[in-house]
Amino acid sequence: DFLCISLVNGFTQLRYNLGDRTVILQTLQKVHANGNTWHSLNAGRVGNEGYLDLDGINVTQKASPGMKALDTHTDFFVGGVSSLNLVNPMAIENEPTGFTGCIREILINNRELNLTVNDSKGGANIGDCDGTDCGYAVCKNNGTCQVENSGFSCSCPREWTGTMCEQSIYCSQNMCGSHALCIPQPSSLSYTCACTLGWTGKYCNNKIKFYIAKFVGNSYIKYTDPFYGKRDLRYSRLSLNFTTNQTEGLIAWMGKSEDEDNDFLAIGLANGTLKVVINLGERISVPLMHSKYFTCSDGRWHFITVVQNQTCIKVYLDEELILFEDIDPQRKYTALNYDGICYLGGFEIGRKVNIVTTGLFQKEFFGKIKDVVLFQDSKKIQLMKAEGYNIHDGNSEN
Repeated sequence: DFLCISLVNGFTQLRYNLGDRTVILQTLQKVHANGNTWHSLNAGRVGNEGYLDLDGINVTQKASPGMKALDTHTDFFVGGVSSLNLVNPMAIENEPTGFTGCIREILINNRELNLTVNDSKGGANIGDCDGTDCGYAVCKNNGTCQVENSGFSCSCPREWTGTMCEQSIYCSQNMCGSHALCIPQPSSLSYTCACTLGWTGKYCNNKIKFYIAKFVGNSYIKYTDPFYGKRDLRYSRLSLNFTTNQTEGLIAWMGKSEDEDNDFLAIGLANGTLKVVINLGERISVPLMHSKYFTCSDGRWHFITVVQNQTCIKVYLDEELILFEDIDPQRKYTALNYDGICYLGGFEIGRKVNIVTTGLFQKEFFGKIKDVVLFQDSKKIQLMKAEGYNIHDGNSEN
C-alpha cells in the first residue's frame, strides 16, 4: 500500500494503492515554477474515493468496489526519500527524483507536522526557505512578523500578547496555581483554571486524593498501559463502573485517537443508551441501541465489560450479556493495536469529542467512573497516577 504526491511535467499528481489497484488523480492546471509563488494543496482519500485540490480547483475519483484501508507502517517522507529504491514503481509516473523547492504547513489528518530539526526523525540537505528570522508562522494567532536588527518582533491581534502572540490577554494576569492551565474565556473577558490530576479549587491550589473520578464535562484522564508490550492484543478486555444522568458522553476510548486508521475500542452513551464501537483495522462500528437499556442515564452505578476475542465481541451490562457479535467472520484483522493508551471521559483540552471520534460520540462525559480494569489484570488502574485535567473527588458530593 502507498499514498504519494508528486510533480509530473508541471502538474500535481496523487497516486494511492490500498492493496488492489493504483488510483491516479492529476490536477487540471500546472504549478508556477517561478520559485516565488506559494500553492495550496489538499489531497487524500475517504475509503477508496480520492480527491486532489490545487489552489481551490478540485479533482475527485469516484469510488468503485474495492479495499478501503491504507495499511502503511513506514516512515513518512517529505520532499524525497532516504533511498530511491524505497519508492514503489507504481507510485510515480517517471523515474523518482527528489523535490526542489519550498514546503510549509503540512497537515496530516488535521494535525500539523513541525518541520524542524528537533521534531523530524531524520533528513538531509534541507535549508531555511524564508531566509529571515520571521520564517513561517513564528508569530502565533495571526500575529504579523517584522524583521529587526536583533531578530524579529510580532505585532499581535487585540486579544493576544507575548513575544510571539502566544498568550491570551485574558490570561496575562491570571492567578492559576502551578498545577493549572489558564483557559481564556473571551465571551466573559475572563479566564478559568484547568487543574491537573490531584488538584482542585478555583485556582487549583487544593490537593485531593480520589478513587472515584468525577468528570464535569471538560475533564479527561489519559492512562498509559505499562504492560502494553506484553499484551496479547487478540484478546482485549475493558471493564469499569460508571454513573451519570446525561444521555450523551464518551466514557472510555482505548486507542491513540489520532487519525481514522488507528485501532480503537470505545464505550459511551448516545441518546441515553449504551454504545460500543470497535475498530480493528477498517473502522467497523458495533453500536448498541436496545430500548430496554435506556436506563443507563438514571444516575445509578452501572458495571460494563467489553471483551474482544479476535473478531468476536461480547458486551456485559450489569453482568448480563447484552451483545455477542462477530464483526468480521473473514478474520482479516484480529488484534486491537491500541498503542497502550486509554482515555476516560474525553480527550486533551482543546480536542472536542465529536471531532476526534468523527461523530461516533457527541460530547465529553459528565458523571463518575471507578474500578477500571484492563485485560485480566488483578489490580484496578490507579487513576491518580495517570495524566489528566479537571477531575474531582467522586467520593464527596461537591
